[in-house]
Amino acid sequence: MKRRHLILSCLSISAGSFAQEAATPSAEREPSDIQRVVAAKNVCAWPNLTLMKDGSIVAVLHNQPAHGLMEGDVECWASKDGTEWEKRSVITQHEPETIRMNHAAGLARNGDLIVLCSGWTNVKQPERPKQEPFRDAVLSNWIMRSSDGGRTWTKNTTFPGTDAGWSHYIPFGDIWVGEDGALHTSCYRGKLTSPERSFKIGNYESWHFRGDDDGHTWKAISIIGPKHNETDIFPLGGKRWMAAARVDAMELFTSDDNGATWIGPQRVTEKNEINGHLMRLKDDRLLLTYGVRVQGRRGVKAKLSSDDGKTWSEPVRVMRSDEGDCGYPSSVQRVDGKIVTAYYSRKAPEHDGYHMGVAIWAPPAGERK
Repeated sequence: MKRRHLILSCLSISAGSFAQEAATPSAEREPSDIQRVVAAKNVCAWPNLTLMKDGSIVAVLHNQPAHGLMEGDVECWASKDGTEWEKRSVITQHEPETIRMNHAAGLARNGDLIVLCSGWTNVKQPERPKQEPFRDAVLSNWIMRSSDGGRTWTKNTTFPGTDAGWSHYIPFGDIWVGEDGALHTSCYRGKLTSPERSFKIGNYESWHFRGDDDGHTWKAISIIGPKHNETDIFPLGGKRWMAAARVDAMELFTSDDNGATWIGPQRVTEKNEINGHLMRLKDDRLLLTYGVRVQGRRGVKAKLSSDDGKTWSEPVRVMRSDEGDCGYPSSVQRVDGKIVTAYYSRKAPEHDGYHMGVAIWAPPAGERK
């Protein structure tokens, strides 16, 4: 098994993540109308999609073919409909012996594209011995902002610090404008077991973050998941929010007070079906896409809910991966109703090697489990 402390990385490769347990494939639904494309090669990606106001789609992705083990950055790619993609920019310019990789993204109230981005350093920290490559400490977030659709960027390095014995906050998922006018997103952090000896993590917690000045500055508001890491939040309307949080599966939390408090968890996937993304379709159903790292079922699946997450459909197969090193889907819906889901895989039927894949598919007609 990989050493436990590697799990803190947003995309770290632990034995639990890439489960080799037996799984008996059952008959799976697949969309009747689906197209899959290889959007970007030689990237581990972990993409985040944003639907721009002009209908185009922007993907924020990590630009190296590894799980945070070499210097690298996040980039901005764009497509008019999800079928063809072009790189618009390198969003971050990492410092020597560091990597910028973990990210959250979305639109500000004024239409700017915002990216929160942390990462890792390979520089020995004064309080402990040198760790494995690029696992000496988590870097604090940079707030990246673009007013031209992701072509050029400004950087703000002011972000809330953490407490003694904890990692810096690591962003994940979408950034949303709430009906209260504030921006909302999620970050998580890890509690070090022995900070003076190693960066081994004993526990995680995911937090709701809020920006009251259109995302120029941020503050931590509340704990969403007390033992959870990567968490994607979604506005349900009014003061209501939902969060899909990762443990050994995906668990849902809800808030009725703009994220001041959270209720849950509601387990919504099986073990090692992880890293989920939430969105609402034009027909008002919720869509949850998530990675599957179980032998015989690897890839990306989706579930739909017609009652704001109280019940969910049977899963729909979005893509298949030949290896468990896969997942991290993010989805948007085009004006024609088709869903565009981006994901990553180390090896899939469409490409042998790390890549960002994209599935363009029609959601099944409204059904409930």
